[in-house]
Amino acid sequence: MIASADAVLRRPGGASRGNASGGRRTIVGEAMVAGIGLHLGRPCRLIFRPAPSGTGIVFQRIDRPDAAPIPARVEVAVEAERRTQLGTGEAALHTVEHVLAAVGGLAIDDLIIAMDGPEPPIMDGSAAPFLDALRSAGLTLQGGRPDWLVLRKSIRVVDGDSVYDAHPCHGLGLEVSIDFPHPLIGPQRGRYLVTADSFTQELASARTFGFVHEVDALRAKGLIQGASTANAVVLDATGLVDTSLRWSDEFVRHKALDCVGDLVLAGARVRARIVAHKPSHRGTVALVRALVQHAVREPAVYTVEDILQVLPHRYPFLLVDRILEIEEGKRIVGLKNVTINEPFFQGHFPGHPIMPGVLIIEAMAQVGGMLLMRTIEDPSSKVVYFMSLDNVKFRRPVKPGDQLRLELEVLQMRGTMSKMRGVAYVDGQVVTEAEMAAMVRDR
Repeated sequence: MIASADAVLRRPGGASRGNASGGRRTIVGEAMVAGIGLHLGRPCRLIFRPAPSGTGIVFQRIDRPDAAPIPARVEVAVEAERRTQLGTGEAALHTVEHVLAAVGGLAIDDLIIAMDGPEPPIMDGSAAPFLDALRSAGLTLQGGRPDWLVLRKSIRVVDGDSVYDAHPCHGLGLEVSIDFPHPLIGPQRGRYLVTADSFTQELASARTFGFVHEVDALRAKGLIQGASTANAVVLDATGLVDTSLRWSDEFVRHKALDCVGDLVLAGARVRARIVAHKPSHRGTVALVRALVQHAVREPAVYTVEDILQVLPHRYPFLLVDRILEIEEGKRIVGLKNVTINEPFFQGHFPGHPIMPGVLIIEAMAQVGGMLLMRTIEDPSSKVVYFMSLDNVKFRRPVKPGDQLRLELEVLQMRGTMSKMRGVAYVDGQVVTEAEMAAMVRDR
């Protein structure tokens, strides 16, 4: 089993953390991969380097010292056959999608990608070697909040045979379908909720593929000059050539991997559920252009409007106002502003307003529910039931004017069940602690 990609994430100073929305992600040190490019067939060394907060993902051609850095942004993407290309002319970058898939799969926000050639090495035809290199460099959090591109309404993009429907979602969901007239492929469909762990285990190792009958025509165009059965899944009319599949549906998984890479060109982490039929690089770049046009760019917090889309609670029982930080499957931080207008103050110790302890626990539970529901593609169909409470301690009263900071950490996650430890703070002082178990169930 591949180790969790979040296991190597740490804050400056050495404190370990998971995939946090409360800080931007970069790498600790440098890492290098080397080999030949798929289409141009030229050797290239690629070096991943840490970058300051706010840099974004930037390529540098170190073999061309006078060339300007090229940001991984859709604004500089150009149409190119069978690949994603950034820039034009001699300084252009070709076939960057697998490198960007590893960057996007690990939710890295700031990174320098230095190359001494025009095309990254193809390696084994997947994103796994790049992902392994990034993880070996160590992932770290730094100042600033990640940018998110949040889709508020559904859109459709059609580019030739490629059709994309994108819908609002609280993470990145991909539903990809393909159909090739080959006995080993045919129609295939895959559905993925993209996180660092799921990308590592389900998509990163899926290899690019091609057909023997296309080789001569593509090479006549100057493409696939570096292709071989060592760096691609090659198929003849009846089956595989000199290889075996890593999954029976490796083909659709690789198409999903390509989508993850091309979505990095949004320049932000994308929050949308994307249904892609016969996706292509050109089509996905067109989708990214539409997302940039129609989606909202915002920092990584959940406002009360977002919370209302996930939790079933309503006035007067919605007890969380904002989510500040999320570490996928590990930790969440929320806020509850306590005012004298809270309905419970009317009958709870009139003249001496104190927030009921049971409602502080309920506020904790709702924040924890937000963390659990992020793993659900359709939150409206599910509900979180809390099953037990242990080690509850009330340290000091909570009064009107206080702001509750609710921090929950996952102690154990098993299937649809989770155990969490919650701590509530006011002005940095602990007011309540508890351990709770919960289960996600159909509504």
